[in-house]
Amino acid sequence: MELQVIVHTGKELEVSKEVVERIVNENINTKLDHYLNKFQKDDAKGMIEVKVDKNKKGMFDGNIGAKLDGKSFHFSREDYKNMDDLINHLFDHFKEAMSDM
Repeated sequence: MELQVIVHTGKELEVSKEVVERIVNENINTKLDHYLNKFQKDDAKGMIEVKVDKNKKGMFDGNIGAKLDGKSFHFSREDYKNMDDLINHLFDHFKEAMSDM
């Protein structure tokens, strides 16, 4: 499957974009690798889009939107103190949803 990963960060997090990309790639390669193998077809396409931003409270909000070979997923979380925990938690929910397929 051809997988496209897109990461968006808010203005306050632009300096942390590389860190966000690293955490996203680690989650894809460790949590989702087995589940993504289900979509390994020559013509299959997939996209995972991750958005992370700081809110007015100074905490982190994020969401994941994904389309994998015609199947759609969406997860959102708000008010996390730690950006790493937010991203890891979003991918935990993504993994859980994929395991139910």
